[in-house]
Amino acid sequence: MPKVMRALLSVSDKSGLVEFARGLSGMGVELVSTGGTAKALKDAGLKVVDVGEYTGFPEMLDGRLKTLHPKIHGGLLARRSEPRHMEDIRKHGIGLIDMVVVNLYPFERTVSNPDVKFMDAIENIDIGGPTMLRAASKNFESVAVVCDPADYQAVLGEMESQGGEISGKTRFMLARKVFAHTARYDAIISDYLEGVTGGPGGLPPTLTLTYKLSSPLRYGENPHQAAGFYEERTDGLSLARARKIQGKEMSFNNYCDAHSAILLAIEFDKTACAIIKHNNPCGAAVGETPAQAYRLALKTDPVSAFGGVLAFNREVDEETAGEISKLFVEVVLAPSFTEGALREFSARQNIRVLELPEMLTKPLKGFDMKRIAGGILTQGWDTLRVDVKSLQAVTKRKPSPEELEALDLGWKVVKHVKSNAIVYAFRDRTAGIGIGQTSRVYSARCGAANAVEPLTGSVVASDGFFPFRDGIDEIAKAGVTAVIQPGGSVKDEDVIKAADEHGMAMLFTKARHFKH
Repeated sequence: MPKVMRALLSVSDKSGLVEFARGLSGMGVELVSTGGTAKALKDAGLKVVDVGEYTGFPEMLDGRLKTLHPKIHGGLLARRSEPRHMEDIRKHGIGLIDMVVVNLYPFERTVSNPDVKFMDAIENIDIGGPTMLRAASKNFESVAVVCDPADYQAVLGEMESQGGEISGKTRFMLARKVFAHTARYDAIISDYLEGVTGGPGGLPPTLTLTYKLSSPLRYGENPHQAAGFYEERTDGLSLARARKIQGKEMSFNNYCDAHSAILLAIEFDKTACAIIKHNNPCGAAVGETPAQAYRLALKTDPVSAFGGVLAFNREVDEETAGEISKLFVEVVLAPSFTEGALREFSARQNIRVLELPEMLTKPLKGFDMKRIAGGILTQGWDTLRVDVKSLQAVTKRKPSPEELEALDLGWKVVKHVKSNAIVYAFRDRTAGIGIGQTSRVYSARCGAANAVEPLTGSVVASDGFFPFRDGIDEIAKAGVTAVIQPGGSVKDEDVIKAADEHGMAMLFTKARHFKH
């Protein structure tokens, strides 16, 4: 490629601009610029040709029209190796532009303000910038295009070492970066406009997703799978904003389990601890202190908790950290940690300690999505809550106040257990968890078999209805006294009759919590 002789600069983000332009000018590059960019360069003492002077056409429409002109786009799109292109350029007096330096109006930052006015958002949709970026990138064989200030120094360094030229490899890399940048920019605009016109929980006709790589991961669920964490643009709850205070880098499985642990911990108003293993709860409890909640949660299944992920909905103190440090855990996540807790954890540097204050203040937003062959399934997040104390008993016996507390805890936990799910619980903790069986009665058996303590006097929460009375008969063997379930089976009368025979109280929620 010939030397860069002319560059067009038009940027919103002016960080590093003057230094970069000064470097270009020092290598004899003519600078053409627009509006505020031109002013910034002139104020720095650089010689700049205004775009209006270059095209012979003034900027107008409050700056909406600046660079959409044949003298700009002809200079960008002309292929230097194509004689007919070069003849058109000479015929119409169009100069070649060898470099474009453009970044776009800050649409993303503008709409991140929850109070943004619609027309302010619209005015921050860039037109000329993306057009120049795309034109220059399409012609990367002849034109270098820079959309990221982080690339300024590398581009200058290459030009200085190659006599003002930029290699084809670098031009292609820069062009590829531009198309990813403009695609994301347009996707954010589309997402914003869909949000303005769509109803609550509505599905857009086209789902335009945009994520940027937050961190590559060592591998995925297994070492042979490549993986990365791509960050969503959201003002809702985000693990991407968690501050890692200590420990190794997060893995794919760590992120999955941390997500599940957070969602379970924030179900509770009381001080709570959730222990997750392989994306399922293996213990959850409430207590007067985080340490007490942790000890009770651990009691459910101390074997499975080994290598687990913990989340708290309160600040973790030194006592709690000391208790946790007795067990090997992968991740501890909380809204905050005391200095004493951090000192305690510092002796166990392999424990990943994540601080995420917003877990107590920000809701989940967007869609819950699952990738399948050929597409994506979307749904709203399962944020449904049920006031258990307001439910009417469908059995002869009503639950006692203590049973109601246990049913409430069990119902909160069962939402986060893979279906079919059965949770045995007491008023302050889980006692046995039956996970992901193909039959509800199998889950009931597994939950009871895995329990460490006697289940006499416990209650059961079921994520779906009991299709037959056999599930009730099974949990009765364990000493269960009350049940909460959605109801809705054609065999509901048989199920209620079984509960009455066993002296159980039963509540119907009329809502289920399947999790696949």
